[in-house]
Amino acid sequence: MLSVALLACTSKQPKLEDECVYSPSKTQFTFWSNAAEQMEVNIYAQSDDEQSAKVVPLTKGEGDFWTATVKGDLAGKFYTIRSFQNGEWSLESPGIFAKAVSVNGQRAAIIDFTTTNPEGWEYDARPEVTDMTDIVVYETHLRDFTMSPYSGIENKGKFLALTEEGTGVNGDRLAATGIDHLKEMGITHLQILPFFDYGSIDETRLDQNRYNWGYDPVNYNVPDGGYSTNPYDPACRIREAKMMIQALHEAGIRVIMDVVYNHTYDVMGCALGRVVPKYFYRLNPDGTYANGSGCGNETASDHEMYRQFMVESVCYWAREYHIDGFRFDLMGIHDQETMNAIRAALDEIDPTILTYGEGWAAMAPAYPYEDLAMKQWTYKMPRVGAFSDDIRNALIGSPFDHERGFASGNAASAKDVMRGLIACPEWSGEPIQHVSYITCHDNYCLRDRIDVSAKGESEATKLRMNKLAQTAVLVSQGMAFIYGGEELYRTKKGIDNSYQSPDSINIIPWENMFQYADLCDYYRAMIALRHEHKGFRLGSADLVKEHVEFLDTDNESLIIYRINNLEEFDSAKSLTVLLNGSAKQAKAEVPEGTYTVLAHDAQVDISGLGQIQGTHVVVEPYSATILAEY
Repeated sequence: MLSVALLACTSKQPKLEDECVYSPSKTQFTFWSNAAEQMEVNIYAQSDDEQSAKVVPLTKGEGDFWTATVKGDLAGKFYTIRSFQNGEWSLESPGIFAKAVSVNGQRAAIIDFTTTNPEGWEYDARPEVTDMTDIVVYETHLRDFTMSPYSGIENKGKFLALTEEGTGVNGDRLAATGIDHLKEMGITHLQILPFFDYGSIDETRLDQNRYNWGYDPVNYNVPDGGYSTNPYDPACRIREAKMMIQALHEAGIRVIMDVVYNHTYDVMGCALGRVVPKYFYRLNPDGTYANGSGCGNETASDHEMYRQFMVESVCYWAREYHIDGFRFDLMGIHDQETMNAIRAALDEIDPTILTYGEGWAAMAPAYPYEDLAMKQWTYKMPRVGAFSDDIRNALIGSPFDHERGFASGNAASAKDVMRGLIACPEWSGEPIQHVSYITCHDNYCLRDRIDVSAKGESEATKLRMNKLAQTAVLVSQGMAFIYGGEELYRTKKGIDNSYQSPDSINIIPWENMFQYADLCDYYRAMIALRHEHKGFRLGSADLVKEHVEFLDTDNESLIIYRINNLEEFDSAKSLTVLLNGSAKQAKAEVPEGTYTVLAHDAQVDISGLGQIQGTHVVVEPYSATILAEY
């Protein structure tokens, strides 16, 4: 396990990422194939030339690596590779580890990477994380976050959109948008939906404004040209992606990249399928491609060289682009050994780089279940996290039906909410491995989810349900995660799978900043409250067990979550959270004391809304009351 990580990141043995190593005097090519009888590199003067300017044969060496050195300065040229096997030449491809590509990623580009660094890049540093429990993740898609005509953002839908400061709704800087809004929210990490090179958007036709989430990988190690201002310039997309990351770092925000190593856009249209047919994929007993992803194929992380590819790839993004974390799509398709190898390799770069993902697959993978990186085995992968559908389903209901959750009136979910509040220790290992969330890009957004399950309720009630659900996430012991735009009461007009819906469905409605200012302020205040009180993020399963209790109540719609004896960790001696998931006022008994009210009746104030004494507390319908004892 560790040996794979070291091979990928520190060893002097051949590395998959060394496909093209440029210098002004020569370019070294290195490719891996255990099936080829011959291999060659085709050098092109221009990205769209029909004929190659030079064909360079490769020589097979140790470990099935094929190499060649071409003298002279090849900067600005393009290349493809192909292999001869089973009596025929394969289709050309840019190689499996292309780091710069032509428009639409059809050919790899030879560039001097020092020219891709923005000014001051050598001084770029990850914002300090003094305590991993401080993390609050905000998820967004580059188009969602920036395309609104009200956003005041100039570079809509581009990497550069997240470099712009001083933007506001219709130019009103008091209603901040973009990167300034993220700073005001108090989040620590921005998770961006896939921005590697993906296949569903034609980069030569960006004026058509097609939309896609990007979960269809073509070239894993190159930023997508659709987010650059010039997809025809191989260096532009790299430079502008770095500028975005640099600007977020300067704003004190770390960047998490959504990665999709579990499948490719297709098989033979992808380098993985062309270079070594079938090696990088799992197969069914009859030789057909397994389909745990639901996208027509699943990759084989358990195969040595694909495992090495994954390890090297995340290391490359962490080093070259200063990425601060990785969210693994359908992580349950990958094997546990690979995820542990990735974690070990990233630890050698920076132990504070995050790793977490979806602990499930779309369909049953072609690999032993007990060895997969499924949610229930999270404890076998230290410091690799998994999304908690447990707390999600308990709070707002399963995405696969229209039933209510606790926050919208289903008292039967209360016990599962309690499990989620303490980070589901039966599978998570440690709290940081439990990603507490209620919505993400998948399925309904929160407003729409409440609409379909709580039909007939007033908008005022639905807003209270929204606040209650998000409050539970932000006081839970797991890592807090928020879907971007929920604070602005976004709606996708009832569409629960908007992966290719137009901007009109997916954009964050910045104009809601005024109508729903109270909701946005509530989210900000709850994030600040979480940062203020260590009791909500103890960081250790043992500490959670020692300090957390649930008080008995005869009201099945009321949860009383109490964190005690905090003098060593917190400014408060105790924190008491009362969650009322019903349409009726709830009366509760708490231990005798003098309490500062931090939240009550769908309002929150980090400095306190007032004080109460004694043992009697009233909790208003669909709301949380939070008490601190100092």
